[in-house]
Amino acid sequence: MKTTACSSLLLIGLLGIARPACSQDWARARLDRSPRHLEWVRVRYDNRELQCYVAHPERPQPVPAVVVIHEIFGLSDWIRSVTDQLAEAGYVATAPDLLSGAAPGGGGTSELGSPEAVRKAIAGLPQDQIVADLRAVIRYVSRLPACNGRVAVAGFCWGGSQAFRLATLAQEPRAYFVFYGAGPDREEDLARIQAPVYGFYAGNDARVNATLGATSNAMNRLGKRFEPVIYEGAGHGFMRAGEAPDASPENRRAREAAWARWKKLLEGL
Repeated sequence: MKTTACSSLLLIGLLGIARPACSQDWARARLDRSPRHLEWVRVRYDNRELQCYVAHPERPQPVPAVVVIHEIFGLSDWIRSVTDQLAEAGYVATAPDLLSGAAPGGGGTSELGSPEAVRKAIAGLPQDQIVADLRAVIRYVSRLPACNGRVAVAGFCWGGSQAFRLATLAQEPRAYFVFYGAGPDREEDLARIQAPVYGFYAGNDARVNATLGATSNAMNRLGKRFEPVIYEGAGHGFMRAGEAPDASPENRRAREAAWARWKKLLEGL
């Protein structure tokens, strides 16, 4: 498989593409104010083309990169703002729209028209395609001049589960950051994991947290590094909800603590 990237697309010229079905004005406002270089690129492999959002840090030397896997809401304004926050912390960050080509006319998240259509399209994505897409993006970002070749993967909600699954299949990333996502059920899949997996979970999220015991026990038996932290009082999706203007105190505190932990872990890449 060969991965190439088309020339970068001007951000201003793509504001229409940048408005997903699930948008947040406050997240978009952050992007509008950002002093960093933000751009859309197309990543191609085989017969497939992915629309990706890339945020570049202001650094004099190459740095590690983080691939960000979006929530079930698709490539939202908030996910794009996460890439900007990672760039602010000193990392190249890219978020692929895994719904690229899922809309009529070959569009992605923003062309699907409604949150319901986005969720339906995500439910229909072939797992093999998701993995191939993410591996193509990892190859692409690792070869950018601004990247030193070290790549980590992070995912939120649906994307958190996809990040955990990718850890069983892709050996290139140095670390995986799983935000309120469940791990694979089969121990034989977990046995293939080579990189550390760091988990970020909400205290008020029984559905996802019910899987943590089995995952932790299996990873311990296999000698794999899995370090989950539960942020008490927070709800599912606290990284996004904790940043919103109407955030609860619990979600806001959880988000701040999780960001501090995440940035500390990224320093070890």
